[in-house]
Amino acid sequence: MQNFKYLTRKERKEILVSLGEKSFREKQVFEWICKGASSFDEMTNLSSSLKERLNASYSFDSIKVEKVQVSKDGTRKYLLRLTDDNFVEAVFMKYEYGNSLCISTQVGCNMGCVFCASTIGGKVRNLSSFEMLDEYIMVSKDANEPISHVVLMGMGEPFDNYEEVKGFINLIHDEDGINLSLRNITVSSCGIIPKIAEFAKDFPQVGLAISLHRSNQAARESLMPIAKKYKLDELIKACKDYSQETKNRITFEYALIDGENDRKEDAQELKKLLSGMMCHVNLIPLNKVIESGLEGSPRQKAKSFCEELTRLGISSTVRRSLGPDIDAACGQLRKNSTC
Repeated sequence: MQNFKYLTRKERKEILVSLGEKSFREKQVFEWICKGASSFDEMTNLSSSLKERLNASYSFDSIKVEKVQVSKDGTRKYLLRLTDDNFVEAVFMKYEYGNSLCISTQVGCNMGCVFCASTIGGKVRNLSSFEMLDEYIMVSKDANEPISHVVLMGMGEPFDNYEEVKGFINLIHDEDGINLSLRNITVSSCGIIPKIAEFAKDFPQVGLAISLHRSNQAARESLMPIAKKYKLDELIKACKDYSQETKNRITFEYALIDGENDRKEDAQELKKLLSGMMCHVNLIPLNKVIESGLEGSPRQKAKSFCEELTRLGISSTVRRSLGPDIDAACGQLRKNSTC
């Protein structure tokens, strides 16, 4: 049975009109979806006869919360069961500026970054735009708190599922539903260069974060196989073009690995690489993934690295450690629950 919830708005409207309903009924249904309704029967402004016909012909299945880990700092890490029994993760985080949700865009990931648990086992499939929206809806409902910011930094590579990510951004920004500001959305990519220019044209108001992690080509290749296809100098040029096109500051994510990329010479190399760019470096002490054999930099070492970058004129901060007492690494909760 077809899932009415995961149809496009246009498809739902056509179905409702074919059933003799006015087109505005779709707006009502969409509003209920975004409120977290679990069935047609909860939609009090639909007639009983319409609900009966919809129940007879369509399912209304949703993502289910399989497991929640709650940190002492308020971070909530969700293992979400999809309607086909695959699993993804989402993370609810508290900040001074409001609550933020990190969502997944794929089941697994094909990028092969050696420090990331999401890539263990590769990509199973892409998520649809409505599944991504459902992540937001289900976590918001469970947490029972407003979520003002969304980051696409969970499992998967967003630019490897670009059309569905594009659909999700339009859905969550839709004024009939969540109506989230485009400026409160950030998409993270490991650097699929052709999509950066496309993204700049499609969503100049949406933030872009690039997973950098090393400051030279050979070292980046050792961590991120994608770097063999998209060279570092070409990636930096694409980022400069993006900033010129959108007037946005790019965030570079830099996972600090003890003894690997957290030395003074690494900071100096970053200075040469990023000098003159409108950017910010988000330093992230690596969350341990046993299979990688890598250790995150101690907090004090991360602070010293940040101070060195600042001294060199590169804007940077050390990301606040969130959820240190739960399965914090991306993909870790799914891996531990399904292996």
